[in-house]
Amino acid sequence: AMAEGEGLVSVDYEVSGKVQGVFFRKYTQREAKRLGLVGWVQNTSHGTVQGQIQGPTARVRELQEWLRKVGSPQSCISRAEFSNEKEIAAPEHKEFQILK
Repeated sequence: AMAEGEGLVSVDYEVSGKVQGVFFRKYTQREAKRLGLVGWVQNTSHGTVQGQIQGPTARVRELQEWLRKVGSPQSCISRAEFSNEKEIAAPEHKEFQILK
């Protein structure tokens, strides 16, 4: 259950750098699940990883920071961009999925 007064947000992200072929999606999913967030992650055709995160604002911020600075052990993140941030009444996803 979500704490009272803790708003839910949805934010899209795209991470550039050495982020494909380094288990980035798997680690992102693991971190999102650890934080109790929902959404998705997928590789793009132009070598980046993109997706959407939804959940309590503070937890979303934690994953944003992780996407900026940590990533998977073999990844090398050059840039993480976030867009379309908005407040939501309820999560639109059931879990955090890796999309093909």
